[in-house]
Amino acid sequence: MEGNVDLKSSKPHYEILDGLRGVAAVVVVLFHVFETHAGGDHAKQIINHGYLAVDFFFLLSGFVLAYAYDDRWGKMTLKDFFKRRIVRLQPMIIVGSLIGGLLFYFQHSPDLGWSGINEVPVWKMLLVMVIGFTLIPVGKGLDIRGWNEMHPLNGPAWSLFFEYIANIAYALVLRRVSKITLGILVVIAAGFTLQYAVTNPNGDIIGGWTIDDLTQLRIGFTRLAFPFLAGLLLARVSKLHYTKNAFLSAGLLLVVLLAMPRVGSADSLWMNGLYECFCIMILFPFIIWLGAGGKVKGKKASKFCKFLGDISYPVYITHYPIVYVYMAWVANNGYTLEEAWPYGLLTAVASITVAYITMKFYDLPVREWLRKKFL
Repeated sequence: MEGNVDLKSSKPHYEILDGLRGVAAVVVVLFHVFETHAGGDHAKQIINHGYLAVDFFFLLSGFVLAYAYDDRWGKMTLKDFFKRRIVRLQPMIIVGSLIGGLLFYFQHSPDLGWSGINEVPVWKMLLVMVIGFTLIPVGKGLDIRGWNEMHPLNGPAWSLFFEYIANIAYALVLRRVSKITLGILVVIAAGFTLQYAVTNPNGDIIGGWTIDDLTQLRIGFTRLAFPFLAGLLLARVSKLHYTKNAFLSAGLLLVVLLAMPRVGSADSLWMNGLYECFCIMILFPFIIWLGAGGKVKGKKASKFCKFLGDISYPVYITHYPIVYVYMAWVANNGYTLEEAWPYGLLTAVASITVAYITMKFYDLPVREWLRKKFL
């Protein structure tokens, strides 16, 4: 892709964006592994801002949806759109819940507040697992882990819950709004994000995975609104410019931003909130713009980006049940990071391996079958 490319006049496949999605997914796995040893202290967390990968995913989702579907609505119905999205997302959601169910009874840990796991009847666990297939959040009566998660067997599924809401909003409303209206919505959403970031007592944009009260739901919608809307707007108004070594530059920048240590002191936590807003509102859009305008050169680089893109969603939606096991093992034995790091590395490798296997032998064949039957 040479020179300035109008996003609306060409339909290349963005290999670099696939690769960046995979980079972010791997960072999330490492973030959760290291989180095990932080003891709930955000300042001690290695890969400190790894949770912002979710906000990056929301931004990328908005960009890709607008790019892929904005000009297809004359030939595609709402039913067609929803069928395509369900075929793309739902198979791995089911697998993530299944893996969560299979590993649940290996996660007993009183030190983590999971002391009652072994006492949870199998029928109740299976009920939560089946509900997880649908992405419907469970209430306190089915909070079998005790962390108030929407999906106790597979915590990260919370973001897919909001991803579906974003898809519905796009199909019903947002695809029709003008660029000016969308820009106004982006500004309003930015205001809510800034307000939350600088007033949150923890000084970060964390939350959204529980339904214990309206506060957490508000956080979830706040985290969704700006990046998703901004992704839509970016796809509609930006002109791309070819940048040499875009994948390397964008990938390194993304890793640095997610790994950045905590910003500010205990007396100035608002500084960390501003840093995260700067990432979400300025640098993440820049990374996507940079990646969309770049070009992968060489078969090996192309295969690498494709591999990262292929495993990105499977890694994200299946890794946490494996990390739950690691968390319980570390907590039950009191291991430090120095003592447990080989097993933490093994957990990360196992997560990527499981994701690849489920992608290769389940997700791709099932989606192909569903496409032939329903699309």
